[in-house]
Amino acid sequence: MVAPTEMMQAGVTLDIQPDSQALAVQAADFIAAQVRAKPTLSILVATGNTPMPTYAELGRRAARGDIDFSRVTAVQLDEYLGLSDHDPRSLWGWMERSFVTPLGIRQSIRLADPAAFEADIAALGGIDLAILGLGPNGHLGFNEPPSPPTAPTRVLALTPASLESNRAYWGELSVPTHAITAGMNVILSARAVLLLVNGAHKRDILRRTLEGPETPDVPSSLLRRVPLTVIADEAAWT
Repeated sequence: MVAPTEMMQAGVTLDIQPDSQALAVQAADFIAAQVRAKPTLSILVATGNTPMPTYAELGRRAARGDIDFSRVTAVQLDEYLGLSDHDPRSLWGWMERSFVTPLGIRQSIRLADPAAFEADIAALGGIDLAILGLGPNGHLGFNEPPSPPTAPTRVLALTPASLESNRAYWGELSVPTHAITAGMNVILSARAVLLLVNGAHKRDILRRTLEGPETPDVPSSLLRRVPLTVIADEAAWT
């Protein structure tokens, strides 16, 4: 294990783990500590391949009774347009299967209508923790570049880079071309952000996220404005 490193920017911590499984354990430790400190935690939940081992580790801990998520609120980060709940591409369904049900979470906020979604978050008191993956072009959720910090929750067309990266998830099924995403305004108002990054293919964009200029052209670079913990494997950093 490589010890956490304080980056030059105040409030940014980089924690490098030897591999994806170690990353998952460390991330689960971080999330569990947040829940123990505040059992009513509100969590903005990413899907995608990177956080799945972390969610599986949390599910095992919840099944053993090591941690209680029953008072946590799960908040959907993004969703494709035009899919039913039963469609295997539904990100709501993916969040339910991988996070909500295994952890015993009883309350969720769905992303369907931008205005209603942001009103629900305001009524909740905001987002305590945003769990995010890192898109190959720096997108967060489906906040495609350029996305300024004020970008609201909205419907948008996916870029060719995002369509290509999402194609790996669905096999023979087509990738929907439009999606709805929690806005950068929602993400950057979170009281804490956990960014999970693994694989050598993310090395360049992770460096740009943490060391390049803060710019809407790399939406993930704007995370340096908030309390940010990055847990990455060695392949994504070295």
